[in-house]
Amino acid sequence: MAFLSLYRKYRSQTFSDLIGQDHVVRTLQNGISSERIAHSYLFTGPRGTGKTSAARLLAKALCCEKGPIAEPCNECHICLGITDGSFIDVVEMDAASQTSIDDVREKIVQVVDYLPATARYKVFIIDEVHDLSPKAFDALLKTIEEPPAHMIFVLATTEYNKVPPTIRSRCQRFEFHRATLEDLVMQLEHVATAEGVKVEPGALNAIARMADGGFRDALTLLEQAIIASPSAQITLQDIYDQLGLITEDITDRILDAVASGNVMSLTEQLEEQTRVGRDPGAILESLLYRMADLTRIAFRVDQGVVTDAARQAAGHEFAVRIGQARLLSIRSALAEAHKVIRDISLPRLWLESELIRISQISQERGTVNTGGLAAKPTKEAQKHGEGGNGRKGDPEYAAATIVARPEAPKSQSQRPVKPAPSGDGELDHAQEVWFKVLSALPDATSIYAHLVGSRVGSFKSGVLTVEIPLKVDLDWIRDKDKPGRQSMLLKEVHANGGENWRVQFKTGNGSTRPNQLEAVELPAEGPKLAQIAKDVFGSSS
Repeated sequence: MAFLSLYRKYRSQTFSDLIGQDHVVRTLQNGISSERIAHSYLFTGPRGTGKTSAARLLAKALCCEKGPIAEPCNECHICLGITDGSFIDVVEMDAASQTSIDDVREKIVQVVDYLPATARYKVFIIDEVHDLSPKAFDALLKTIEEPPAHMIFVLATTEYNKVPPTIRSRCQRFEFHRATLEDLVMQLEHVATAEGVKVEPGALNAIARMADGGFRDALTLLEQAIIASPSAQITLQDIYDQLGLITEDITDRILDAVASGNVMSLTEQLEEQTRVGRDPGAILESLLYRMADLTRIAFRVDQGVVTDAARQAAGHEFAVRIGQARLLSIRSALAEAHKVIRDISLPRLWLESELIRISQISQERGTVNTGGLAAKPTKEAQKHGEGGNGRKGDPEYAAATIVARPEAPKSQSQRPVKPAPSGDGELDHAQEVWFKVLSALPDATSIYAHLVGSRVGSFKSGVLTVEIPLKVDLDWIRDKDKPGRQSMLLKEVHANGGENWRVQFKTGNGSTRPNQLEAVELPAEGPKLAQIAKDVFGSSS
């Protein structure tokens, strides 16, 4: 028996198999059940989302011996004939290869008046209909406008805007959606189990992400992984090697080198990846995928399927360390580079040059600076408490350094800087109190990393307003599920300022609305407060 590709072997044979297109299935089945059957349908949407499969299912449901029926039996000779493509009354035409007016006349116009041979309908399925020539569309128009009662047209396209309005207006349109990550992983798990193949959850998740919402693409990638994998179990590394992409650890090191302006580390990372055969376009694509993940994390967008909690936590720390504005800046620059890399004659050298340019521009503008994973400080920089990037005293760099190297000794650049007197006695006293609060926090803790760039905005009527530069840090501090964070800070404020002081937080640009600012109240005393402090700083504190 000839080998059958997975996407063909597991093609949807019933409407219930058509995952992720419930809105389409529901409307089609309602129309069949109520005998409101249109003479022409237009299925639109991205590739690999089930348009052609749905067209065949509709043909089965209309022509089935038990039909018209909302769910075809898949047992009668008509259903079986449509499944294997041999049924004479269901005609499939590929408009990508049969584009001319002669093709339309021969396939459709000249046979439209003939009654079906055995079924109650004659169904024409035209795939990639947007590729028909203008004259071919003109020839098709009259037939679609006033077809015989036994004729049903199902047009499928990935480019709806290229279908003439005269055709679109005569069809019932159904928009097919990209599959969710959860749906793709579920389908991949089902197919892998049916094929007797063991696949790591992380590998399934990676395949689903690379498929970009397409079931067919996902199954094709899985099939390639099954064939290429040397072991009994397909691992995440197998997927990266198969797709020619690079792992998250490596992308993080490259991105960190870009963000910190470390040209030496950046060039070393790129040279190593090209040495092992990674294509420059694939490297850039990997960076963009990782930036998309980090952006979702930074803006607290639901990540869907999470298969590795440790990897998720590492991504969160990296996203927080870079910050929202920096992520968007780098991501925008990488997206612009991706637009032109395919037209570059020396892509390897161009990509290296482009990433160096992005890193240096970011340094000059001060929009990106992490100083972390890939950027190792020189001995001279360590002597002066810097990270090797010339940003001595930069609070945001200090936060990044704390997260990246928690075991590093304290240095002047990692500790808060005492503000200069403003001349306002109350404000100066408030600034002194907040400086003592920050100084009391161990620099190897997350709470310090989120507060290191904060400053006193005002102090009125016993309310200390603290401004935090990045919203992601503000959200972290004000997380309602972690009341111990604000409680610990309030305890320190009471110890250094007064028992009647209250604290409120807002973003450094003052954009937070007043009704979003909540005064911090102490929710616990004694042993309970001690437990909260232990939760924040760890059991060793």
